[in-house]
Amino acid sequence: MRREGRDGRLGRLTLNRPRAINALTATMVALLDAALRDWADDPTVTAVVIDGAGERGLCAGGDIRAIREAVLAGTPERALAFWADEYRLNARIGRFPKPYIAIMDGIVMGGGIGVSAHGGVRVVTERSVLSMPEVGIGFIPDVGGTWLLSHAPGELGTHLALTAARVGAADAITAGLADHYLPAEGIPDLLDALRHAADPAAAIAGFDFAAHTPAPGRLTADRTWIDELYRGDKVTEIVTALAASPVSAAGADAAEIGSKCPTSLAVTLRALRAARSLTSLEAALDQEYRLARATLATGDLVEGIRAAVVDKDRNPRWSPAHLDEVDPAEIDRFFAPADQELGLAAALTAASDHRYRA
Repeated sequence: MRREGRDGRLGRLTLNRPRAINALTATMVALLDAALRDWADDPTVTAVVIDGAGERGLCAGGDIRAIREAVLAGTPERALAFWADEYRLNARIGRFPKPYIAIMDGIVMGGGIGVSAHGGVRVVTERSVLSMPEVGIGFIPDVGGTWLLSHAPGELGTHLALTAARVGAADAITAGLADHYLPAEGIPDLLDALRHAADPAAAIAGFDFAAHTPAPGRLTADRTWIDELYRGDKVTEIVTALAASPVSAAGADAAEIGSKCPTSLAVTLRALRAARSLTSLEAALDQEYRLARATLATGDLVEGIRAAVVDKDRNPRWSPAHLDEVDPAEIDRFFAPADQELGLAAALTAASDHRYRA
């Protein structure tokens, strides 16, 4: 990552691995976190902007090759350390005390959602492609993804989580993953407006986003059948409902879900339903860390990464291979308390209690 430092009153962060679509490494996460800690209390920095180098996107996710290599080398603690630091960063972004503006241009997936969609100002362009693709690699939507998707309108988040669907600007806004649309050519004007603004919130409020309209998406039009067919609490029930629907897109969704990791699908749906009743992003991140730890005890994540980015044969061999073979007791194991928890929600409560007592 290139930490650009100051640009007028802005703190500028640019992810700088363009050949890897700026996939996050442990070093990048540490640099981002350090910069935000510094700028949170710096009175000369009034806002922070994050963007990505190159033309392909803000961030394609975490460095999943490194996760696989850590597991295969017998050092899963490296993967756990990366996730812990990444989730702490996601929580810091969610509570950052100044405007945090994410330029979600191009590809924004997985970990890219984590460093952008928890921000206060999220801007998409005509080139934006957003997705939480984790169930396709034997994982679960993390980086606060279960929090975001469980709080999307109706069952849109369930649809996006189970299908790993890619959405453009209009649908990203509909699903609550972004706030504003701006053609890519207008981003320099936005940055210029913020660069010397004494009140960046006022500058954002006064910026004419309404002058631009994204190309229509599909989620608003499809919301009725998505809400009806994705409301079940078992993936098998949802797939059956989708397959039986006369809506052609529903049948296509059933087939798409059928190609994903069965265990990941079951864990993801339960995590989404649980996240709806959690009280904070931090609590959802704590749950995701527990699920991530449990995932390392299976072979699906290593296999999914192999099929997606190592051998690229797109033919993962899941275990079990079918949804109806998933053992409910195995899903319970994912949610059982772990020997080592992340503890973000407890830390938040302790900090709030300290401020109250002070």
